[in-house]
Amino acid sequence: MITLNDYLYSGDTLLRILQKYIEDLRKEARKTHNEIDLVHCNFLLQIRELLEHNDFLTAQSQQIREFYKYMAREYPFLAFTFKGRIKSLIRAEEKFNGYIVEFIYDYYTQHGTYPPLSELKNRLSCFRDFIAYRIVISMPRCHLEREEDREAQELKYLYEIANILPSFLEERGFTVEPANGIKESSSPLLNEDAKPYYRDYICEQNVYGYQSLHITFYDNSSRSYMEVQLRTKRMDDIAEIGPANHLGYEKRQENERARRDAIPVGENIYFDEAYERGMQLLQLDLSSLDVNMFSAMNNSLINDGCGLYRGRLILPYEHLSRFQNDLID
Repeated sequence: MITLNDYLYSGDTLLRILQKYIEDLRKEARKTHNEIDLVHCNFLLQIRELLEHNDFLTAQSQQIREFYKYMAREYPFLAFTFKGRIKSLIRAEEKFNGYIVEFIYDYYTQHGTYPPLSELKNRLSCFRDFIAYRIVISMPRCHLEREEDREAQELKYLYEIANILPSFLEERGFTVEPANGIKESSSPLLNEDAKPYYRDYICEQNVYGYQSLHITFYDNSSRSYMEVQLRTKRMDDIAEIGPANHLGYEKRQENERARRDAIPVGENIYFDEAYERGMQLLQLDLSSLDVNMFSAMNNSLINDGCGLYRGRLILPYEHLSRFQNDLID
């Protein structure tokens, strides 16, 4: 079985690693007639093309910057950041294999049999977040009469901004994609005409505390999808450095082992291979990797200059609230 881990100790660049991995995986897939590995190759090709041919990001980022300027003008009292990234190779590989494991496990649990290949392939055609932008807002304390008012105020403005975003970007060459009922919002703060497009992880908070609004757009000029996430600073902290940070290493391993225990080894090659690839990635010692422009002291202290583990940055825009010395009337 070909795995990404086999290529992370050669000292090669990220693009060279991708090229070798794709070539070898495709050869193996054709030899074994593994259709899911061929889908896997196409998935990896999309990442490689984004990294190699990303001139369109300049135009795309400019349109995002227009919304940044709009917010700076309309909400001078808010502090906020805009960040854009191309999904990292390791995160993308984890997600692809995780989708296979999750889908087969859920189908098997419900039906007592394995999903048809066509359904599994269809499940793996829905990646829309190779490119993602994140908007994080914060209400500075100097604008609050009471600290306990912060959450309600930030939530109010977060949904207000979410209501404006779809039409703003559609006027600038993007098409908003329906969420097809996934995590449909029940918040009265989100307009009815905006609800079909958002996946609302705020209304139904998960066990790890993750909260965010997600919306997907199709960029008509570059013919690519992009995701926009909207969060408050507290939500972002929980997602990035709190218990929701990629579910937590131990909990993820526990969840994966439970799925492994439910599916007999050898009965479904797609589950077996995806599970093994995912577990190998979970158990990586980042400090031992040899990838050009990447180094790590451990799995927390990381200097990623190539987008192997952390997404490759597209744009950072930061707006600091004006009038921060103003007194509340």
